[in-house]
Amino acid sequence: MSNSNSDQTAVSEESLHFVISEKEFPEDDRVIADINGRQIAVFNLEDEYYALSNFCTHQGGPVCEGMVSGTLSINEEQELIYCLEDELVACPWHGWEFHIKDGKHTATDDYRIPSYDVVVQDGDIFVQL
Repeated sequence: MSNSNSDQTAVSEESLHFVISEKEFPEDDRVIADINGRQIAVFNLEDEYYALSNFCTHQGGPVCEGMVSGTLSINEEQELIYCLEDELVACPWHGWEFHIKDGKHTATDDYRIPSYDVVVQDGDIFVQL
């Protein structure tokens, strides 16, 4: 749901909030912006942008300030493999992990942090609220 969107025909200009220009965005990193009183992080994953609330559903910690990593899984041959590299963020307070692309908790569907659409327009990055 939160990804780069270049089709501006259905996007209201009032709903767009400037975050940073693409040329200033650190590669494979994140930027946290205050938008209408909400802290929202925009992640740059291989030149695709995803926005998440910086508020952990567990106890309100700054989830998007935590470590970005992947996880271990088991493949078809029952071997451990590392996957989802740089697609998970862990809250620095208690380690709860969420998928950067959609805000879903890694262990249960009971928890999710809000995600937002990201719009790239004329080299600038906006979050749509």
